[in-house]
Amino acid sequence: MTASPTSTVPGADWERRNADLWAALDGMPEEDFRAAMDTLVGELPDGDGTALFERAAAWDSTGHSDRAVPLYAAALDAAVPGERRRRAVVQMASSLRNLGRSEESVALLTAEAARTSDHLDDAVTVVLALALTDVGRAREAVSLTVTALAPHLPRYQRSMANYARLLLERDARSE
Repeated sequence: MTASPTSTVPGADWERRNADLWAALDGMPEEDFRAAMDTLVGELPDGDGTALFERAAAWDSTGHSDRAVPLYAAALDAAVPGERRRRAVVQMASSLRNLGRSEESVALLTAEAARTSDHLDDAVTVVLALALTDVGRAREAVSLTVTALAPHLPRYQRSMANYARLLLERDARSE
């Protein structure tokens, strides 16, 4: 019998200490940061999705995409809850791209963009655009980026949305 995935939603005190640790990252040696993160997530149950995600992010943020990817995958398998689930997808896709696995990144983020929509949509789009560029789909990448930026432009939303659409139409005509 296999254990079912586990994920907890840590309490406010744990989340505060986690936020404080992340805020201290730039002023700490990387090894000390990861050790402090290991201590903090050690308070959560073994195999916990939140713990796996935070460990992955700690490795990722200290330049170790190779160590982060399996932990992100494990966090997703453990049903990491809330916003951390989507962050795990975005961060894993970014790490895959860093490891030269951009096709996997594109697949992961394309599925994520179709799955849900929230305040992390622009992060999904930016990482997807970078991965698309890596796999030779630069026009699509620019189109996605312009589409994501258009709502933030005070007077150019309509024209930018049209320009983004036209980039893809030109690609379709040239195939």
